[in-house]
Amino acid sequence: MLIYNITVGVDKSIEQEWLSWMKAIHIPNVMKTGKFISYRVLKVITHDEPDSASYAIQYNAVNLEVLQQYLDLDAPGLRKEVQDKFGDKQVSYRTILEEQ
Repeated sequence: MLIYNITVGVDKSIEQEWLSWMKAIHIPNVMKTGKFISYRVLKVITHDEPDSASYAIQYNAVNLEVLQQYLDLDAPGLRKEVQDKFGDKQVSYRTILEEQ
């Protein structure tokens, strides 16, 4: 199984709004693509920036082919929605992990 991990730094001024929106709107839209079998949202507790919080959102995909389909077809539009809503108040980076 592959884990598509998105680590996000969120400005504290929008943290609760961002988290609520992610759980109510964005994550359900990602899951509606049918490319992932499950997800989880984690708060990074070793984050040292006083003006921001960090979260890891992890989506589980069965294989790289399905994940690549998501990245090619679905991710650009979904990323744009996040950028349009929160702009530079959040920044993210992505990694693909393989469960051993």
